[in-house]
Amino acid sequence: MTGLILIALAGFGASFIDGALGMGFGVTSTTLLLAVGLSPALASASVHLAKLGTAAASGAAHARFGNVDWAGVRRIGLPGAVGAFAGATVLSNLSTKAAVPFTGTLLFLLGIYIVIRFVLGRAPRRKPGTPGNRLMIPLGLVGGFVDATGGGGWGPVTTPTLLADGRLSPARVVGTVNTAEFIVALAASLGFLVGLGTAGIDLGIVLALLIGGVIAAPFAAWLVRFLNPRILGVVVGCFILLLNARLILMALDAPAAAWWTTYAVLFTISALAISYVVRIVRRDREVPAGAAAAEGPESVHA
Repeated sequence: MTGLILIALAGFGASFIDGALGMGFGVTSTTLLLAVGLSPALASASVHLAKLGTAAASGAAHARFGNVDWAGVRRIGLPGAVGAFAGATVLSNLSTKAAVPFTGTLLFLLGIYIVIRFVLGRAPRRKPGTPGNRLMIPLGLVGGFVDATGGGGWGPVTTPTLLADGRLSPARVVGTVNTAEFIVALAASLGFLVGLGTAGIDLGIVLALLIGGVIAAPFAAWLVRFLNPRILGVVVGCFILLLNARLILMALDAPAAAWWTTYAVLFTISALAISYVVRIVRRDREVPAGAAAAEGPESVHA
């Protein structure tokens, strides 16, 4: 019972992060499930089955608010489903000994990607329209494959890429990616069911993740108004790095000195990245306030 409560809390935290950033449910929840001892294939299968509910709810909400580009959903979701089914099949056929370092390394690299993406925080140039198949098909294939093999990664791979492309507004990027994620999660779930069967999948874990995620969704939507997504993104990325470094070091049977050195470096990098972003966010908040104060007397006379 205690384990299921912890998993529900993991689902709550992962859904909160996803609701605040538009990415991170799969990466965060899979990382936490691996940390409590699930095999990579079972962790990813559980996450994708739970995602069927969370992605459907998220997609419906975005559609209601007009945040979905349906042509984009079709162009990225269908190749994403192909990539996800292939990735689930590959992971299902890997031994646990081979899958743990593979998945841990993939999640570690996604953590690096998330940290860099939110540290840089560059705004894309807008050029309205729907991205074409030349971008969407390979992006969907890669995003779906990474999502299934890593237990998450659809959002971290696709959302920043579409934001950088600039043809969809940020709201429509998040809405389109989240809606297409239902198709990807469905294909990945089918792939795991084919590869693993149903005997090894614990529906209690799936329901715990789903319940935690559903409870977190409205809370995240309310609280995100008071949080800075750039700071939260860096914190989440650093958290993913620290947890998955443990899996890699264990798989390598690294000596104690390597553990101490690795975590010393990661904690230092995390502290520097977080402090840098906090300083940048504070500076950006102070500049408009200072500018408004300077223009105040002139606006009065005008």
